[in-house]
Amino acid sequence: MATAGDMHDATDFVLPFQVGESAVRGRIVRLSGSVDEILSRHGFPHGVSTFLGEAVALVALMGAALKFDGKLIFQAQGDGPAPMIVADYTAGGALRATANVSGDTANAAGTALIGAGHIVMTIDQGPDMERYQGVTPLDGERLEEAAVSYFMQSEQIPTAIRLAVGRLSAPGEPEQWRAGGIMTQFVPGEGGTRERGAEVLMDADDQESWDRAAAFVQSTEDDELLDPSIASETLLYRLFHEDGVRIFDRQPVRAECSCNAGKIETVLRRYDASELADMVEDGAITVTCEFCRRAYRFDAEGGPLPA
Repeated sequence: MATAGDMHDATDFVLPFQVGESAVRGRIVRLSGSVDEILSRHGFPHGVSTFLGEAVALVALMGAALKFDGKLIFQAQGDGPAPMIVADYTAGGALRATANVSGDTANAAGTALIGAGHIVMTIDQGPDMERYQGVTPLDGERLEEAAVSYFMQSEQIPTAIRLAVGRLSAPGEPEQWRAGGIMTQFVPGEGGTRERGAEVLMDADDQESWDRAAAFVQSTEDDELLDPSIASETLLYRLFHEDGVRIFDRQPVRAECSCNAGKIETVLRRYDASELADMVEDGAITVTCEFCRRAYRFDAEGGPLPA
C-alpha cells in the first residue's frame, strides 16, 4: 500500500505528447475513480484485479489515438486460471472491462493468469465500416511486454510501454485502486500514408532518438505512474527534458458501460415462451451485465420490470 499526499493529478485522463521535433509520440494515462469503479464492482482476486487494471490503462492509451467515432476492444485469451480478460475504449473516453476466472489464481501473476494463448485487438469503426482485427501470440511475462510484441508483430510499429496498478490511500480518504501508464511509438508523420503492417523505416538519427526515448519509458517507476503528487507534466520533463517535450490537451476518460434494458429485451424476445419460463427465478428473469454488474429484471415474457 502506498500513501499519497497532494491529489492534484488525480483526474482520469490521457495526456498526448511528442518528444522534441522527432517522430516519437506518446501518451500518459492516469486513472483513479474510473479504474476503482471498474475493479471494485467485480471484486476479483488481487492478481486478477491488477492485471485487469493494466488492461484498462492499456486500452485507454491505445484508444485515445482513435480519430473516428468507434471502439477499441482488447482481449487476452488462454488456458490459464483467468482464461479471458476483456477491456474496451469507446470514442469519447468510455472505459469498461471484465474477466473470466475459472481456476485458482493464488499462485499466478501477469500473463501466467491467462496462460498459453493470444491477444486480439479489434477496431470497430461503426456499423457501416469494416472491422479491423489483429491476433498475435501472448508473449512475455507482463502485459506491457505482450502489448509491445503485438505492435511489432501486427503493426510493425516500434513501441515502448510501462503500466502500473496499485491501491493508494490519501489522508482521510479510503484506499482505492489507481492505474497509470506511459506509451511511446515511432510514428513518422503521425501515421502518414504508411499501410498497417508495413515496416517503419528509420535512419541513424531516428534510431538514436527512438532508442533513447524507449529506454527512458522503460525506466519509469510504478510510483511515478501512480502517485498523484507527481504531475504527468513533471514526469514527462524528468524523462525527456534533454530532447524537449511538447504536451497536448488532456483527454478525459471515465468508467461507462453501454448496457441497457432495451438491448437485453431484444435478445430475450428471440426465445420462445418455454425457454423464457426456464429462465424465471423468484418471479422474474434477472440478467446481470458482465461488465458493470448491473442487474436488469424482466417478466416471464421478456418485458422489463421497474428497477
